[in-house]
Amino acid sequence: MKNVTDTKEDALLADPELLRQGGFRLAVRLFAPGDLRASEGQVRALRRYARVADPLADDVVAMIEASPPGEGRALFERALTDGIDALPDAPPQLTEFFRSVEATPYWVDQRRIERGAKAIIRTGLLGLFPLGDMSLMGGYLASRATKSLVGTGAIERTASRRLVETAMWWIDVTTPGALRQREHGYASALRVRLVHAHVRAAMNRRADWDYEAWDQPVNQVQTVGTLLLFSQVYVLGMRLLGVRFHERERADILHLWRYVGWLMGIPEEILPVTEEDSWRLLWLLATTEFIPDEDSKRLAAALVTSHAEVGKGRGAAGKVLSHVSVRLHSSISRLVLGKTNADFLRLPDDPLAKGVVVAAAAANFATETVLRKVPGAAAVQERLGEAGRRQYVSRLGKLFRVDPSYARHMRTETQPAA
Repeated sequence: MKNVTDTKEDALLADPELLRQGGFRLAVRLFAPGDLRASEGQVRALRRYARVADPLADDVVAMIEASPPGEGRALFERALTDGIDALPDAPPQLTEFFRSVEATPYWVDQRRIERGAKAIIRTGLLGLFPLGDMSLMGGYLASRATKSLVGTGAIERTASRRLVETAMWWIDVTTPGALRQREHGYASALRVRLVHAHVRAAMNRRADWDYEAWDQPVNQVQTVGTLLLFSQVYVLGMRLLGVRFHERERADILHLWRYVGWLMGIPEEILPVTEEDSWRLLWLLATTEFIPDEDSKRLAAALVTSHAEVGKGRGAAGKVLSHVSVRLHSSISRLVLGKTNADFLRLPDDPLAKGVVVAAAAANFATETVLRKVPGAAAVQERLGEAGRRQYVSRLGKLFRVDPSYARHMRTETQPAA
């Protein structure tokens, strides 16, 4: 007997136009490399990874939970900063994990990663708009992936902190030089991998987790989907906002995220290599995972509220800025997600704000077109972008108590599913 999930997937497979009607129409029309539809066999092959977890990270979490309080985590942190060889008596689970991540694959090219990071930082804080408005908001359409997030509880109370921590993590892993072993971006990627394993362990302990409907919690389909939101959807979002990336820049950005995905435990069999790979996987995931529900609406509302809080200032001017922040962010989400998805998520629809976004994108495109012809302009943009990112991190550090070790997430208590 087929379950509800299979029925929805079969309907989407039978009529891929449902995706075009729901969103991505503009993006597909402008940038996609032709027909992206997957065969039924390809869909079934990918869906097998919805039952796959991350055994190496899961074993480390089991070791930490079995150790005296603080001891296992301290060993993990020391291996992050000093390498596993600095711990001659390390638990076997920790040794196996770090032997794996320290065995850098042959295809990793640090020069390309460096170029990809520089391409990202030259966009400065503009890059944060696709992060929140397209990547995070778009991810809420994948209702199976949101169940673990909902299960940790306190969505509304922690939404702003989650947005800020995601932005800080993104800045960590996209800073030039940060993905070399034992640097802060490398450490951030592995810490979040461990967070995923902690959440997975917590969800697996719940009696009400519905494996048939929601799959394995924090599974590899969901993890590679999140990776695409930070890589392909980011590049797409920047292009829609008028940024002109060279073909090599786009390839280098995707190479950077391919390595981040590998560090986070995604099997190489489903890690996209090229831009066309990324487009095809994005389409495949959209047709099988983008099945929004009431939790999607709840998460979207919390993110909209976060935009209001982060953009808020003092007095009457602060209220205006908060209102404008919500309208602009929602308009950017609508630009890429499409009317059907945006309406389902109940995102504010402000024609004036959408006009401002389109006008700003046109201005960005014109400016980028000119700057591409000016010698040394890219280097100046990189310096300005890096300075803007530093100021942003400093500002947020004063507004929110951000924990770069993610220790709070390791202690997350869970609540029953909605």
